[in-house]
Amino acid sequence: MKRIFKNNRVLVIAFFTAFTVSAITGTAQEPGKSLPVSLTYAGSLHDQPLYKLSVAGNTQLDQFAVSILDANGNLLYSENIKAEHFTKSFLLNTDEIGDDNLYFEITSKKTKESVTYEINRYSHLEEQMAVSLAK
Repeated sequence: MKRIFKNNRVLVIAFFTAFTVSAITGTAQEPGKSLPVSLTYAGSLHDQPLYKLSVAGNTQLDQFAVSILDANGNLLYSENIKAEHFTKSFLLNTDEIGDDNLYFEITSKKTKESVTYEINRYSHLEEQMAVSLAK
């Protein structure tokens, strides 16, 4: 079953959500980053990029605000999540947003600390060819 949500004003994202609350083992934090969050490129689905947001909080860090903004600072998506550990997947509709930069901002509601990830989308065609001696 597929569900695509559209915002008529600025059709931003068709997000594919796999929201999981589970016990995640502790993950190492990146230097200079105070919140235990990570955003990774998870591949593509139907020629659209898929990103995975993982948060490994604790009892003090269990309320988060997730926002997606465009390059002009317009709010495209926002959600408040109350969970210590969660993973959320975002399928971006590039037909609507084009090649514009996006910013994922994750903020702890309790400590007011935030981490911002910038998504730069570009594509290029690469062709590789190998020539070897046949025996």
